[in-house]
Amino acid sequence: MIIIDYIKNSIMAGINILNGASVWLVASFILAGIMHDVLSPDRLQKMLGNKKISSLFKSTLSGMFLPICSCGVIPLGLSLYYSGAYLGPTLAFMCATPIINPIAMIMCFGLLGWKISIIYLITGFLLPLVVGILANIFGGDEIKAYGIEDSIDNKTLSLEDTRTLKQKFVSGIRWSINDLALSVSKYVIPGMFIAGILLTLLPQQYIQMYLGNPSVISLGSITILASCMYVCAVGHIPFIAALVASGAAPGVAITFLIAGTATNLPELISIYNIIGKRTVVIYTTTTILFSLFVGYITNMILMPNFNPVLNFDRVSNSINVANKLIFSAPQPLKYLCSFIIFLFFMKSIIPNLNKIFSKQEVEL
Repeated sequence: MIIIDYIKNSIMAGINILNGASVWLVASFILAGIMHDVLSPDRLQKMLGNKKISSLFKSTLSGMFLPICSCGVIPLGLSLYYSGAYLGPTLAFMCATPIINPIAMIMCFGLLGWKISIIYLITGFLLPLVVGILANIFGGDEIKAYGIEDSIDNKTLSLEDTRTLKQKFVSGIRWSINDLALSVSKYVIPGMFIAGILLTLLPQQYIQMYLGNPSVISLGSITILASCMYVCAVGHIPFIAALVASGAAPGVAITFLIAGTATNLPELISIYNIIGKRTVVIYTTTTILFSLFVGYITNMILMPNFNPVLNFDRVSNSINVANKLIFSAPQPLKYLCSFIIFLFFMKSIIPNLNKIFSKQEVEL
């Protein structure tokens, strides 16, 4: 019974994580499909298909204004990559989008104060640039999608002048459904349930109890815990604010938000399998080390005279403004989108299952 309960709890935890991201995933599949064919591929490559710092700036700023979680940004980042963007701009976009956005900044200012907010904003801007620069330097064969130049040339020569906007839209959506969604869902679903297993082994309430004891908190431990949890910047800022108010160092807030929002298992598994292991190493190592460094610097700047925000009127106003901007999907829509993602997953693994069963029949 204990094993059955554990399996049941792990599955439910995975479903809850999937429900939290599924609406953004489906929306991102649609947006990625539009981007894939409606955007001019040669123009996109001119903008982001290079190692210029200006390309990293464009990707970072674009990501900073999209209130999408780290799972929802996977289809968009992969669409950029397979439409001609270099690895650096792609990772800069995928890093900036979940870390920081206007809603997160409003919540951060109201709950954590202007000092932490400024550090958070600077970090959310600099980290994607650093990730992008290192990816451009050490990307190797993964610096651009294999055969992308030929693909772009063929699109530019044969399709750009003949297809209508509607035809491009339909073609992009078909590509997203038949290619991108299958590739991403194939790795997102296992990633979600691995995260569910981890949360069952180490329930979030225990993690929060541990983090609620400021005397045992270190930047290293907060980084490890943040990497294991599925963290949404907007959703976890109130928890971090309470943690800091209870006595935790301000560097903990920055480290937790950066390491937690920019890294999660579904995202890393997808990047590993679809782009490559070199990319995952660059992305994860840079994010973790940078978050530790910024947390340490934050403590040096603000400690020991740091005072948590206690202006409840400002906190209330900030929460009200942020709540007006936050899109909260109805529960039925979340389950519907989760079911759609699961269907994509099943469709992606059917060919492999057929091969396994065919092989077994031959052996028999």
